[in-house]
Amino acid sequence: MLPGQIRVKAQHTQIQQDTLAEFSGKVEIESAGATIKANEAKVDRNTQALNASGEVTYQDKQIKVSSESVYLNTSTNALLMSETEYQLASINGRGNAQSIELSQQTGIALNEVSFSSCPEGHEDWRIQASSISLSPDESRGEVSHARFYLKDIPVLYLPYFSFPVTDARQSGLLYPVISSSSSTGLSYEQPHYWNIAENMDATLAPRLMTDRGVQLKSEFRYLTKAHAGQLDMEYLGNDRATSSSEDRYFYRFVHQGQIFENWQINAEYNGLSDSNYIVDLGSDYYSRADTHLYQTLGLSYYDDQLDFNLQFRDFEILGEHANSYRALPEMKLNYETPLNYGFEFDVASELAYFDNNNDLSPRATRLHIAPSLRYPYQTNWGEFLAETTLLQTYYRQDNIENTNLTEKISRTLGQARLYGALAFERDATWLQKNTVQTLEPKIQYLYTSFEDQSDIGLYDTTRLFSDFDGLFRGQKFTGIDRISDKNQVTVGLTTRIIDENNREQFALSFGQIFYFQDNRLTAATEQNDRSALAAELDWQIGSKWYAHTEAQISSVTDKVERSSISLEYTSSKDRVAQINHRYVRELSGEEINQVGITASWPISNNWHWVGRWYHDVKQHRTVESYTGLQYESCCWALRVVAQRHLSNRYDVNGLQSTDEFDSGIALDFIFKGMGGDSAGRDMLTGGLFGYRRPYLLN
Repeated sequence: MLPGQIRVKAQHTQIQQDTLAEFSGKVEIESAGATIKANEAKVDRNTQALNASGEVTYQDKQIKVSSESVYLNTSTNALLMSETEYQLASINGRGNAQSIELSQQTGIALNEVSFSSCPEGHEDWRIQASSISLSPDESRGEVSHARFYLKDIPVLYLPYFSFPVTDARQSGLLYPVISSSSSTGLSYEQPHYWNIAENMDATLAPRLMTDRGVQLKSEFRYLTKAHAGQLDMEYLGNDRATSSSEDRYFYRFVHQGQIFENWQINAEYNGLSDSNYIVDLGSDYYSRADTHLYQTLGLSYYDDQLDFNLQFRDFEILGEHANSYRALPEMKLNYETPLNYGFEFDVASELAYFDNNNDLSPRATRLHIAPSLRYPYQTNWGEFLAETTLLQTYYRQDNIENTNLTEKISRTLGQARLYGALAFERDATWLQKNTVQTLEPKIQYLYTSFEDQSDIGLYDTTRLFSDFDGLFRGQKFTGIDRISDKNQVTVGLTTRIIDENNREQFALSFGQIFYFQDNRLTAATEQNDRSALAAELDWQIGSKWYAHTEAQISSVTDKVERSSISLEYTSSKDRVAQINHRYVRELSGEEINQVGITASWPISNNWHWVGRWYHDVKQHRTVESYTGLQYESCCWALRVVAQRHLSNRYDVNGLQSTDEFDSGIALDFIFKGMGGDSAGRDMLTGGLFGYRRPYLLN
């Protein structure tokens, strides 16, 4: 249909001298992009005017209106409606207006108007305004002389504000974050979003804290075809809660990108003014339990047979923790190729230089090469692997005065591994249902030769904990500064119950290492001829219950060394209850014995509750209590969260407090349909511990 043309359908029509047409009875008027329905209508060809009355409705791509009368200029498509009820199409919004004007040039103008995203008859909130305008090709609407009402109570007046009318990213104010804690006092954070370009944006968020002052937080993001990154900066000048009113800051830069076809680059750099910054002011990226912040720069190459990785790795250390060695740089090159008759050959190599901020600590250059020859065989009923490896490592160590370390060391070790696993299955009945039960035994023999390593420093090496999967790992340490001698057999057994839909309902695994001779490497010395017994259980109990447990039982004392138990009930996404317990007999000289309860439960159609409680059984105290209550209707939401937890604050000597607690309250409020559709962060995953399934041992 051409601009200016209209098509009219009606039960009755009367035309006077080809200039005036009158229509009545189920009148439908179609123009370019719009439809008008009415009881009566008149079209004047001379004035290019159309008047409709009687139960009038107007609808186009932007708005649907019910009105007493409509005036349309058919040549300009300018439209005027009076005493209207409207529904916006671009967003969830509706209301009444004394008059509505529509024009291709100026867009939509609503005068003496009300607006709400609530359903009719249930307006929990609304805006009364002198005018609301939506210009064509604009992403925001403008409101003048707005009064905000909760029910019928006025709560706020704004002479002017704008709001988004599309899902596209737009500059403007975001919803504030209001909270209170014993560390900051009352806190009000007001984010402002800046849509800089199609591929970059920024958020600026001034934060007013009654006990500390004004903090400025910023986030800048960018995205190209091959690169993506983010820069975060925070600054608090003259912190009133510190004795010296010091300036405090935090920054973080993260980048990932592809520079050539198989080459990738990555970077992460973090820094802050003091060890208590995260504890006192919080962070979106780190928790108060973190002790190291990463500072890395990496370059990597990958193809089917070769991968190369270059890393510069450093740390920002919080508190009085042992200085970690930085790798400046660390290069790894791995090559793998198939051979005849199913054999495979690969070479793993590494070159690294380790330095330490402590001037008294040793420094080292380490070169490691490990060629391997293996024969793997896999079928649907089992697998077999035979592997032999030569481990050659060279060290050059500096700054070793007053130590037992040697300047130049060459260490050569040999390793052989045989691994086999079988999978048997049979038809079975499980809880009166037809299932398949599997029995999966596995066995591994591992031999590693011995060489004294007491004159080698520890640069990236710590002892590992062995769960069921760790029994077959064949190494007791991270890194390669310590490679323990081995002459051992590992035996494991797994049984599974699989239902008719091929879903695992039950899995039980247990295993143990048997030593044929004592370890000669001092750091890996065992107290018995076998390792702790490691077991793991996963059980889908019906459709709503799930259980997970892991345990290691000492072969010397027959006591549990480490364990975790998690029992969870889930009937829907927001109806969850979980109880878990973890126990570690000895960790850095301490016994860990904690129990936790987490629950997320709807109280009614509009009310939802989340609670979490973690208790230290050993020290007889609660380490975290967290509860949140949310009211959410179809058009607005209110959430209140309260929590109390260990502060983990560092004292002047850099030692972390284990007795101080921090408590606080946070408040979120959102008008749906005005730039947001949810009540903010998920209460279930918030807090110090957060929700996870299951609560894993490590």
